[in-house]
Amino acid sequence: MSIETQTALAAQVESAARAAGLTIAATAAGADFSGNPTSRFTLALASDATKTQVLELSDSFDFSRAALLAEVQVYLGEAAKRLKNPRPDCYLSLHGLPLSFGKFAWPFHHSTSGADTEVVHGEIRLETSEESVLHSKISAAMTVTFREIVAAPEQPFAEAFIYNAIRKTMDQGQLELVKSGNRQPVPVTTRYYSTKQKKFIFNDTTEEQRRAWLAAKTYWLSGVLGGGAPVWLVDPRDAQYLNTTVADLKQSAEKLVAAGDILLSDGGEYAAPTEALMARKEQYNEEVVQALIFIKPTFNEEMRGGHTNM
Repeated sequence: MSIETQTALAAQVESAARAAGLTIAATAAGADFSGNPTSRFTLALASDATKTQVLELSDSFDFSRAALLAEVQVYLGEAAKRLKNPRPDCYLSLHGLPLSFGKFAWPFHHSTSGADTEVVHGEIRLETSEESVLHSKISAAMTVTFREIVAAPEQPFAEAFIYNAIRKTMDQGQLELVKSGNRQPVPVTTRYYSTKQKKFIFNDTTEEQRRAWLAAKTYWLSGVLGGGAPVWLVDPRDAQYLNTTVADLKQSAEKLVAAGDILLSDGGEYAAPTEALMARKEQYNEEVVQALIFIKPTFNEEMRGGHTNM
């Protein structure tokens, strides 16, 4: 790839990052699964350079077109808010499993197994107050039909629905957290997208479920994993996962405040747990135990041994 192309991409990322309150802390050359060159940008909060995340893009990617640029700007704006979390890499499943997401190799690559799909590899890990080796190596495969929905097979356009598809697959008991094993498949199909509503759909939830989920998120991501530092409670990525809106999440958060479970900050968008919420340690630990039992397969010992590679 020419130096001019790399320089143009870096300039695009720098401009979009600056608008979102981010800076480029470092840039490095990389390669995708097929060996094609990529650029890895370490983005940092302008207000706190210790808070960083990696953005990896194909060297040939050009997001100067208005539609693409708008999506990248939204992605980076949300990333800046997420980076204020004590653990920006952590998410909660609907069954109460706190999970970290990492080692994702962007962009998508064409399946090497002969399937007509685009694939991205990554890893999720169980995160609790106790040290754990339980994890899942992920192979998320996007069908050709689904690919037509996505503006570009790059990180800013796919990270949200890939993470949510992984959580949804975990919710269905189709992913296991293990000590070792090969990659486990996560199919990403049009069943996760409503062509009529033009939006992704993962879980239908009630207000009561969302309120309980937000309380659990605050408990784990702020109280346990974050040392009490506030966590972003109205993340649009979570709204998509719960098939709701940011406005509904705000209303649920206000009810948790009234119940004495959380304390809001930063305009009501971030929350920390109260002592009353942290006192439910036994309840939340039991939810993790039951979720791990639920996702542990009993019908196929070969699958538990890791023989599910794609």
